[in-house]
Amino acid sequence: MKISKRDALAWFEFFAMLPEGEELMPWQQEIVYATFAQIETAIDARNARLMAEIPGLKTLENRTYYVGSDDRFPRGCRSCLLGTGLSAIRKTNKCNIECKFCYNYGELDCQPPIGEGMWEIGGTKFREEDVDLLLTMGNRPTGVSYVYLEPFMEIGKYEGIIRRFHAAGVHQHLYTNGLLADEDSLRMLGEAGLDELRFNLGASNCADRVIENIRIAKRVIPRVGIETPMTPEFFERFFRKKEQILSTGLDFINCAELHLNPNNIGNYEGEEMYICRHGYISPIWSRELTLKLMRIAAEEGWDVAVHDCSNRTKFARDLNLRAKEGGWFGASSYGCEFPATPYEAFLPILRDEEFLFLEEEPLPEGYRPGQWGY
Repeated sequence: MKISKRDALAWFEFFAMLPEGEELMPWQQEIVYATFAQIETAIDARNARLMAEIPGLKTLENRTYYVGSDDRFPRGCRSCLLGTGLSAIRKTNKCNIECKFCYNYGELDCQPPIGEGMWEIGGTKFREEDVDLLLTMGNRPTGVSYVYLEPFMEIGKYEGIIRRFHAAGVHQHLYTNGLLADEDSLRMLGEAGLDELRFNLGASNCADRVIENIRIAKRVIPRVGIETPMTPEFFERFFRKKEQILSTGLDFINCAELHLNPNNIGNYEGEEMYICRHGYISPIWSRELTLKLMRIAAEEGWDVAVHDCSNRTKFARDLNLRAKEGGWFGASSYGCEFPATPYEAFLPILRDEEFLFLEEEPLPEGYRPGQWGY
């Protein structure tokens, strides 16, 4: 069904007015899916044109795209996309700042604690000494990552567990906004065996202090880079400080396509959205900014790897993880993070007169406004 933009808008305006919790009829759900397909197809075509302008664009076994040095492409991403996935290790349930793109926006003060002396790995609680037992099992990961929320709130607690995974030969990376880091804590991480440190530079609006911490980290940790949701604010600020940032010697820039959930979507009200494979909902400008940054990096020959960590990449990640776990063909945990479709979020793009569907056709009988069923 190649629904027209006019019909899609009429139906979505109707769906957005329905009482919360009211379910659609199957034929109405077909209209929703047809609209999603039309929007996504048009966005894919726009992104394809941008990708065609990127010189030297590379692919990692068709699972993601990047430009720049192969050697500098982050090993944590290789583990995520080609290895046995990326096991998240959780410890710290607090953060020192609040970002409007944070998935826990508005809920930072009520995140459940992991527990004194405990670590959460694979949904299970462990004490540090239990890691030695865990590593005797047959499902050892190729990599682990330290997340949730800001590890530097209590970074001293991380040294022992990092040493244990390092001794076992497991690749480790850690995420931080970088504001609380200093030379002593960064050196401790490097000496403990952390392989890779990723700075969310957008969280601090490219603060000079964090840029300097990237420079320090590069001296004491093997691989250091940026991983930030791509937003207009970060894009503008990054290029204002481009020379300063690149002079740190960082290895990679992971450009994460911003996807939204019920916590943070209100911060982007009025932005034009699309949904990728019925899963992540994102502003259309996020990946466009990534592809524009990649083109500039390739044309100027930056000595870094710039990675298109898009919704498509996340889709590939989950397929790889389930396959490595022995899941059935096509199994994946990728999906929409909203309990119900936020129809109102798609009204801005459907109302944009300059945004066009690639191909349209009249709705068949039974699907037109005012008609109820076949």
